[in-house]
Amino acid sequence: MQIHIIAVGRLKKGPELDLVREYVKRTPWPVTITEVEEKRPVKGTERLMREAELILSALSRLRSGSSPIIALDERGKNMRSTDFAAHIAQWRDSGHNTLTFLIGGADGFAPEIREQADLKLSFGAMTWPHMMVRLMLCEQIYRASTILAGHPYHRE
Repeated sequence: MQIHIIAVGRLKKGPELDLVREYVKRTPWPVTITEVEEKRPVKGTERLMREAELILSALSRLRSGSSPIIALDERGKNMRSTDFAAHIAQWRDSGHNTLTFLIGGADGFAPEIREQADLKLSFGAMTWPHMMVRLMLCEQIYRASTILAGHPYHRE
């Protein structure tokens, strides 16, 4: 299973980056993180549309065929770690060898990005900094890999 993460914004040196690297290293699947960033001082709808263009461009370079797209969205589905692992297993067992995760900017996603997502996933109703969401996603991908490998899961 190949994992692609396309994230708006740059993760700077610090504890979040160190932890992201640690979870990526622990994960048995290859994980690539592509960062996209609008550097011009645009706001609102214009920024949302520009970020959508950057995400779509990165998607066209990385995405293989019909690989599922999972958008992290505050209005998405909440699920337990075991359910998340089951989704990954279902995609894997259906012949998908690549998953692409999207993390939007502060304003979320433009409608065309949301429409392309096969799953909209939420990490809860609270507001999370986008850099923390990246870390939490990497941890959950690692956790899913351990669940699918049959390691004991302390919540079961």
